[in-house]
Amino acid sequence: MSITNSVIVPAYHEKLNIKPLTTRLFAALGNEGSKTTELIFVDDNSQDGSVEEVESLKKQGYNVRIIVRTDERGLSSAVLKGFREAEGEYLICMDADLQHPPESVPKLLDSLRNHAFVIGTRYAPGVGIDKDWPLYRRVISSTARMMARPLTSASDPMSGFFGLQKSYLDRADPRSINSQGFKIALELLAKLPLPANANAALGEVPFSFGVRTEGESKLSGKVIVQYLQQLKELYCFKYGANNLVLFLLFWSILVLYCVYQIYSLLF
Repeated sequence: MSITNSVIVPAYHEKLNIKPLTTRLFAALGNEGSKTTELIFVDDNSQDGSVEEVESLKKQGYNVRIIVRTDERGLSSAVLKGFREAEGEYLICMDADLQHPPESVPKLLDSLRNHAFVIGTRYAPGVGIDKDWPLYRRVISSTARMMARPLTSASDPMSGFFGLQKSYLDRADPRSINSQGFKIALELLAKLPLPANANAALGEVPFSFGVRTEGESKLSGKVIVQYLQQLKELYCFKYGANNLVLFLLFWSILVLYCVYQIYSLLF
């Protein structure tokens, strides 16, 4: 059977998560789904045994491979690299840290049959973020999501758990997509030529966001600055450079809101 689905996992020093992610994903896909799905790790030259781990899993019969990059770094560019080299028409991106449950991948793939783009959302009735997720991460996530609200109708544009039909990526001008942006889902939502019909363009699949069990978080002050730079570029792309002042005003209001939220939670 030919490959129709490709799951892309950007990775850096994630060796300990490779095996559980792989086994859980293919177990969730079942026998038929496993035959039509490939799993691709895009590793930024970790040199931590990730290559050997993937080769071991391949020998066990899993349709998994690893792309090792030595000439560039970054999550967004890693995702785009995987998308370009994927065989499938239906593409899924997920993190390597198991905060995105592999068991939810089949639901995203099912939704992609009816939508050009699918977001795994943490903000839906009945789901949520693990109670052990740090307070500061919750505040940062909520504030970042609100700052992106004028760019997309997605309830969770900050999600790194998403999927798209490859044909829409192929139609986009690759020069317009910023491979250095912090949140690649937001970048693609804002720039891909998605259908005008909202129902056909975007689907959402609720999932419960867990905590990292192995490895270290990649969140840092530098990453936050990169996100603000990305927002500036996307606002200019969508609304024009003359409306940049609106972005600055909106950002200022949200900073004040963030401070208020932190104060309310702590005192």
